[in-house]
Amino acid sequence: MNLALLGYGKMGKEIEQIALSRGHKIVLKVDITNASAFTLDELKKADVAIEFSTPETAISNIYKCFEATVPIVFGTTGWLNRLYEVIQK
Repeated sequence: MNLALLGYGKMGKEIEQIALSRGHKIVLKVDITNASAFTLDELKKADVAIEFSTPETAISNIYKCFEATVPIVFGTTGWLNRLYEVIQK
């Protein structure tokens, strides 16, 4: 499976190791150095995105996944006060 890691801190790196050991491919890694520059075309290469960024960036990552029609798994906490907004989108 092709994975996008949206958040490449401690958890993102741990997920990468597990995913690679199980034969998956990481097609996109997003961290603070490239968060504002990753494109929908890059994201569309993934079968699924795993979101483990920060509460401040999680919503924009979620919306990018919606726009790219890429399923997303959430690991980030602290953004649920905006859950209703995300559900409406």
